[in-house]
Amino acid sequence: MKAVKAKDTLSITTKVVLPNDTNTLGNLFGGELLAWMDVISSVAAHRHCKRVVVTAAVNNVSFQQSIAQSSIVTLEAKVSRAFSSSMEVFVDVFVEDHLTGERIKSNEAIYTFVAVDQNGGPIAVPELVPETEEEIERFHGALRRKQLSLILAGKMKPTEATELRKLFMGE
Repeated sequence: MKAVKAKDTLSITTKVVLPNDTNTLGNLFGGELLAWMDVISSVAAHRHCKRVVVTAAVNNVSFQQSIAQSSIVTLEAKVSRAFSSSMEVFVDVFVEDHLTGERIKSNEAIYTFVAVDQNGGPIAVPELVPETEEEIERFHGALRRKQLSLILAGKMKPTEATELRKLFMGE
């Protein structure tokens, strides 16, 4: 299986926040943003493995600032690391200033997808090749996040978490 460059998984979508997307304060519903992020991150995961993918987890969501009605919102998703059958996908959310066109990062999330076969069983995915500084940083962080998730789920002993031990114990 040929390795895939992170940049080749980049997926971008732009939305306008319409009245039916908002809460009573006139801001984008968090659930609507989660749905938008799920869709665009699934496209990035599909681009990585060229297979059907399913959402396995929403590992982190950061609602750093509200997004007002009529805002122009751009979501950028890119695979940050591939494991045996799963892929971690980072989603960055930007709001565009109506007057200047400047994009301001408002939110981010980390999703995990699993590639599946026609029976819904997990299948192998290609390796990911990070190139930029940000891609490399997110690539290394993905292993720490996976190890932490496995420890919290009781599927890994803390002593086996090599990357977390390096981070906290200096090993």
